[in-house]
Amino acid sequence: MTVHSLPDAALQAPVQRTWVGRLQMSLILLVCAAPVLVSYLLYFGWRPTERDVAAYATLIQPSVGLPAANAHDLDGQLRSLRALKGQWLLIVLAPGSCDAACEERLFLQRQLREMTGRERGRIDKVWLVTDDAPLRPELRQALGGPAPVTVLRLPRDAVQRWLRPADGQALEDHLYLVDPMGEWMMRAPPQPDPGKLKRDIERLLRASASWDLPGR
Repeated sequence: MTVHSLPDAALQAPVQRTWVGRLQMSLILLVCAAPVLVSYLLYFGWRPTERDVAAYATLIQPSVGLPAANAHDLDGQLRSLRALKGQWLLIVLAPGSCDAACEERLFLQRQLREMTGRERGRIDKVWLVTDDAPLRPELRQALGGPAPVTVLRLPRDAVQRWLRPADGQALEDHLYLVDPMGEWMMRAPPQPDPGKLKRDIERLLRASASWDLPGR
């Protein structure tokens, strides 16, 4: 009886080990890549809905992207607005003279960021100065510190082509929220309740936690 036509187990074993090894490697790569793929899809596909935020603040739908515009910092250097991407932005609008209402909004801006606790590192404070008036020295000093306000000059007409107030309100009456993709997507009511607005912001931070990661 001839036996040379029977399968040779010794020859098949290395083939099986190679196949199993490749399968294991593919599974490992898939597991490692899954969070990245999910984050990528959520980053480019996620848009907030009414379920993500309460009805207290106004959700802007469709959202409006940062314009391809240049602003000036307080030293006169050009800064691209789109360079602000990568963080949640709390934006205040006011002329350089900054009256009492302006100071209240800047205080609220700082208060809201601090109220988010451990998540505050995901939020940047921005003041768009809508004219050429100089800032008072004491105000400039107050805007510094460990988490300074980014102060940029942008003409009011340029701001109006991007941000919009509620009907019957002035452009400067609101606090505006821009997401890390550079999309203006929420507008606070005039003289907002800090606690209610904080809850809206916290809901957005939770809803975006899967793709808006630290270390930007």
